[in-house]
Amino acid sequence: MRRAVIILPTYNESGAIEQVIHGIEIISRAIKTWEIHIVVVDSNSQDGTAEKVLKLKKRIHRLHLLSTEKEGLGKAYIHGFNFAIEKLNPYLIFEMDADLSHDPKEIPNFLKKIEEGADFVIGSRYIKGGSIPKDWGLHRKIFSIGANSFIRLGFMKLRNTEWTNGYRAIKVWLIKNAIPSIKNYSGYVFQVAILDYALKNKAHIQEIPINFQDRIHGKSKINSFQYIIQTFTYVLLHSSFIKFVIVGLIGFVIDFGISYLFIEKYRSAVWLGTIISTESAIISNFLLNNFWSFSYKKLDHKLSSYIPNFLKFNLISSGSILIQTLGVQLAVNSFGRNLWYVYKVIIIFLVVIPYSYILYNKFVWKEK
Repeated sequence: MRRAVIILPTYNESGAIEQVIHGIEIISRAIKTWEIHIVVVDSNSQDGTAEKVLKLKKRIHRLHLLSTEKEGLGKAYIHGFNFAIEKLNPYLIFEMDADLSHDPKEIPNFLKKIEEGADFVIGSRYIKGGSIPKDWGLHRKIFSIGANSFIRLGFMKLRNTEWTNGYRAIKVWLIKNAIPSIKNYSGYVFQVAILDYALKNKAHIQEIPINFQDRIHGKSKINSFQYIIQTFTYVLLHSSFIKFVIVGLIGFVIDFGISYLFIEKYRSAVWLGTIISTESAIISNFLLNNFWSFSYKKLDHKLSSYIPNFLKFNLISSGSILIQTLGVQLAVNSFGRNLWYVYKVIIIFLVVIPYSYILYNKFVWKEK
């Protein structure tokens, strides 16, 4: 029988913790193929949360209490992960809120996906069958939907609809590998970091629909402003797509600067200055993308790897130039040349960047 551990981080959740544990216990009894344990990670609650858990522990032998200092959600989960791995040796670990936002009745659906081969299952509010509370105010909806949309676009992972919800089931091998990379994230951005790690390491991710419920007891612990700043910063620092766009801007500056130098200063032939500047930008882009944008899957340090992939990079880059040339010319023929630079910018952002990013990932920096 496989073992699963459900981790419940708590801070002043005395109003809900008993009901959550009872709900999990009822579901656990009905599941015959898994041995389910509960680990409550209490961050020095002042409302008697830990005392209620200790009282329940006398009756529920698969209930465990881990008391820690208040260090944030991410740190609480890391403490819980380490405790579960060292003391309980599970096959699977759940993340779950302790405020009744997550329905324990969904646990069998998570387990079914794991049994079918998923490494990481996340409950999504944004796929068919999922939902957010109807009584949420406009600001809550904008905050939740906006954060998820920003992360999806920032990472160009549009298939993953849910990044911030904390109802998840993750195989232990993945958590063990992820801990060194995610252990320093203390707040809610921890949830983004662990999913980002899983995707970059080719874990099999699945989503199931969940109906998220607003808390009934206690107060939300999330600091909206801090969360927005942390999430924005994390995506900027870790998104290969955003780095790719920055590299493209650097390439544009190099291209324009060298062509200006050769054509205007040295009075070289326009075609010669253009070729030199374009190829200089391509070389710069290739190196920066390899060692920065796609550093987590950079090419092997062998000529046999560099040369063919550099040629592919050149070919794809030539396609980008051709798309721009034909697109701008077509727009000028249709709408006049006065706004040619506007057409160029639109084509670059709507066509060239997605085209280049997708093809570079598919043919140059392929997943290993």
